[in-house]
Amino acid sequence: MTRVGEEEAIRERSGWLIPLAVFAATAVLSGAVLIYYLAPTPAALIGNRPAPTAKTDRVELSVGGVNFSVPSNYIRYRASRKGGMQNQVALFAMLPDFRGYSDADAQLFSSNAADSPIVYILLHDEGLKLSEQDRFQRIYLGYAADSHGHRGPFGLTQYAFRDDSGYRGEDLFVGRFGTRMVVLRCVRRSDSVPSPSCLREMRLAHHAAVSYRFKRTQLSRWREIASGVDTLMHSFMRGK
Repeated sequence: MTRVGEEEAIRERSGWLIPLAVFAATAVLSGAVLIYYLAPTPAALIGNRPAPTAKTDRVELSVGGVNFSVPSNYIRYRASRKGGMQNQVALFAMLPDFRGYSDADAQLFSSNAADSPIVYILLHDEGLKLSEQDRFQRIYLGYAADSHGHRGPFGLTQYAFRDDSGYRGEDLFVGRFGTRMVVLRCVRRSDSVPSPSCLREMRLAHHAAVSYRFKRTQLSRWREIASGVDTLMHSFMRGK
C-alpha cells in the first residue's frame, strides 16, 4: 500500500473510531447518572432486608388511613420500624399463640420448612376495597375448572384452577368463619415448590387491607389462623 493509501485508511478508521468513542463515553456517563439517581443506597438495601428484633417497643404508623401501634418484634424490616405513614408493612407471628419474634425462636422465624409455624402478614394500602366474596366471584371463579367446586378437607370447598390460567399450580379453598367468607389460594407441592404456602387477602378498614400466608401443611388450622390474624390486627389498630 502506498503512503497515500495508508493515510486514506487511517482517515477512514478515524472517521468511525471517534463517533464510537463518543458513544461509549456517553453510554458510560449515562449509566453512571442512572446508577447514582436510581440505584438503592446501602442504607436502603439494609432497610429492605429482613431484620427482626426482639425489642417490644411500639411503633406508631399509618397504612391506608388507619393508625396502628405495632410492637417492634412483629415487624420484619428495619425500614418499617421508623413508623409514620407507609404503603405497606410486613409483619410475622408464630403459631399457636401469635407471638412476635424472639431470640429464642430465631431459627423457627428464619426457616422455610414445609411445616413452619410462622404466619407472614402484609398490611397494605388497597384502593379497590374488594371484599373476599367479590374477589372470589369476580376474579377467581372465572378461572376455576369447575365453578361448583367439590367437598375439600377441613370443612372447606375446593376448586381447581384451569391449567391455562395464571393460577395454574394452585388450589382454591373457600370456607366460612362466622358470617365471613374465607378464601385461600394454596400452591400445590411439586419438585420445584417443596414448601408450598396458602394465601388469603382481605379488607380491614378504610383503605387498609391485610394479606397473610402460611404453610399448606397448616391448612387444617385455617380457622385458628383466621381468628388469630383478625385478633392481632385489631389489637394493633388505634382509634377503632
